[in-house]
Amino acid sequence: MTPLTLTADTGTSATGSRARRTAWIPTLVLILGALYCLVPIAWVVVAATKNRSELFSTFTFAPGSGFLDNVNDLTAYRDGIYWQWMANSAFYAGFGAALSTAVSAAGGYALGRFVFRGREAVFKMILAGVLVPGIVLAVPQYLLLAKTGLADSYWSMLLPSILSPYGVYLVRIYAAASVPAELMEAARMDGASEWRIFSRIAVPMMMPGLITVFLFQFVGIWNNFLLPYVMLADDTKFPLTLGLYTLLAQGASQPALYTLVITGCLLAILPLIALFLVIQRFWSLDLLSGSVKA
Repeated sequence: MTPLTLTADTGTSATGSRARRTAWIPTLVLILGALYCLVPIAWVVVAATKNRSELFSTFTFAPGSGFLDNVNDLTAYRDGIYWQWMANSAFYAGFGAALSTAVSAAGGYALGRFVFRGREAVFKMILAGVLVPGIVLAVPQYLLLAKTGLADSYWSMLLPSILSPYGVYLVRIYAAASVPAELMEAARMDGASEWRIFSRIAVPMMMPGLITVFLFQFVGIWNNFLLPYVMLADDTKFPLTLGLYTLLAQGASQPALYTLVITGCLLAILPLIALFLVIQRFWSLDLLSGSVKA
């Protein structure tokens, strides 16, 4: 019996060893992915601390001593136009994401909880819209808005962002799964209107999905470069992406502007980080409240 016992233990040990070795593979892949995403951000953070002479003469990841001077120079550049770009980006992304979330909530709820003629056709068209890249729509949108006299205006940035096919699709899936038909029927029997059912019952139950749509839209609009590049000519209406691009283009003839571009990129990341941290808190609360109600 002793040899048999030893053989069984050896086999179990070998199996556990192989399992441990296999478990390292996804961990290694995740570490490499994290490095791929975080190393450029680390470079921006470090480079933003360097002054003009340190940027090209010191080790890449060696911190510098000019961060505050860079921020002051960026603020002084053209009477603080960078902060105008920051305000424009916040307006485009915040207001545009809020409008898009409202439209997605109404459209997704109607497609997910009502049966009507042509519903599947509309839904398939929305799915087709998800597959169309934004670059294909940029020029037709510009021509359409130019015909109506809205090109180079704030509306030229907001109107194309209102309808998000992916947002409608996501809310439709979420509404069908999280809003019970029995609860809607009970509210109708109690005399509630369809608007009251939507605003007081469906929207709170769909809130985690709506927050997801808002976050995706905010980040997408904040980082959008092509649409403002096509639509806007007045640099006082530029968002951060286009404004920093103009600074970078001028840096080819004025290398001193490179420090302003890098510092501006770092400051442009901070609102997104703050937004994610704030929304993540409400996200968790909505998920917990939903589980308690269930």
